[in-house]
Amino acid sequence: MTSTDARRAGGPRGILRRRSVEDAMAVVGDPDRRLRRTLGAWDLAVMGVAVAVGAGIFSVGATAAARYAGPSVIVSFVIASVVCALAIMCYAEFASTMPVAGSAYTYSYTTMGEFIAWIIGWDLILEMLLASAVIAKFWGVYLSDAFALFGVDLPPTVAVGGVDVAWGPVLIVAVFTTLLAIGTRLSSRVNSVFTILKVGITLFVIVAGFFYVKAENWSPFVPPSQPAPEGTGALHQPLTGFLLGLEPSMYGVMGILSGAALVFFAFIGFDVVATTAEETRNPQRAVPRGILGGLALVTVLYVLVTVVVTGMVSYTELAASDSPSLTTAFVLVGAEWAGRVISVGIVLGLTSVLMVLLLGLTRVVFAMSRDGLLPRAMSRTSRRFGTPLWLQVGAGVIVALIAGLSEVELLEEMINIGTLSAFVLVSFGVPLLRRSRPDLPRGFRVPFSPVLPIISGLACIWLMLNLTTLTWLRFLVWVVVGAVIYFGYSYRHSMLGRGVPAPALAEDVERP
Repeated sequence: MTSTDARRAGGPRGILRRRSVEDAMAVVGDPDRRLRRTLGAWDLAVMGVAVAVGAGIFSVGATAAARYAGPSVIVSFVIASVVCALAIMCYAEFASTMPVAGSAYTYSYTTMGEFIAWIIGWDLILEMLLASAVIAKFWGVYLSDAFALFGVDLPPTVAVGGVDVAWGPVLIVAVFTTLLAIGTRLSSRVNSVFTILKVGITLFVIVAGFFYVKAENWSPFVPPSQPAPEGTGALHQPLTGFLLGLEPSMYGVMGILSGAALVFFAFIGFDVVATTAEETRNPQRAVPRGILGGLALVTVLYVLVTVVVTGMVSYTELAASDSPSLTTAFVLVGAEWAGRVISVGIVLGLTSVLMVLLLGLTRVVFAMSRDGLLPRAMSRTSRRFGTPLWLQVGAGVIVALIAGLSEVELLEEMINIGTLSAFVLVSFGVPLLRRSRPDLPRGFRVPFSPVLPIISGLACIWLMLNLTTLTWLRFLVWVVVGAVIYFGYSYRHSMLGRGVPAPALAEDVERP
């Protein structure tokens, strides 16, 4: 057996069987299951900004300041962005080495084995399915709020057969499902327009807010720790506090760390960009540039908004609000006009976020079904549009039903834990692939490996431990359900497990 044959053998058998990098690349040779390469570095950067700059930029910083960290939430954002940057560099190395759909799922398949890959793919489905439904739900709510600010009464729900349905989420999901089904490139162009508009609105709000900033509102920068409000149960405190038997608290150093775990929600989505590597022209260069460039811009915007919101009013005033946001700060200083501008920015922001999440959801399911871990019929692509047409439609219907009929926003923290679990495995996967396949050309290399990837993985684990105990319990239930599906269906239908050879690599597919 030659060294190449040995690599293709995939290592251990059973649930630890691994797919070789060559086979991971070769799957795109199937003409019925391949995606068109139409995206460039600019498209990827816009996607990253689009998915990270939504309603959260106007609310998550204020919420974290009010309930967790006070003005030191600025540090929480820096911590979250550094952790995200470390993990994103790991994604960039993998994507430039294996420009194939699937993101963390695909990377884990070649480094840690099939079962781990299945679990992380299952987690990514959780992340993107819930995130899509939550964002669609909020889009409908904010659309009604925006019209109300301009004096138009727009009811958020309509009665269908005696059931109240949130029509806004259903409408926006239907529109973007159609766009994504027709073509990724067209969707990217529409997304670029929305993203440029919402970044412009964000910058306008930041500049306007600076005129109301007072330095005394940043003091004390790190408020002293104090007990959490009465009624905060053990299941709603960070897991670390629960395990150590600590009483629920807010502010102080633990508040900064808990705030970082919360505001990490602001940075989810950059892993979604990595799922488009198979649809990117010259992915070895475009993917790292697009992902890291988008992250840099998003970090600057979030820190500036947080500086403004904590400088305009005291964090104690924000804490007195039921739903603290940037709008709250403007109202407290007598600038009610800003609410109208921010409401428009939120609607535009959520619109582009939803598009990228719907795209990422279908690409993960597409990759898993192409490998046989989910029904293979789901991975067929349209010859006309070059997209997984029916998969995109099916995902859109499911998201619309969840957003239109349920209170999915109650599961918001589940999105964070799904993202972080993927970040952990991708981070640890970089040194594993470096060791097992040092011969592979890499368009981007994480500096100081294995130190930085290991630090990235440990930092993500720490943020996970600062999520609430209830979130962990829900997450474990999801993982158990995933394991049941794997052993009940995926293990027996896996293309790798059945020994089905990967299709020959098409000549026009760019190798790393």
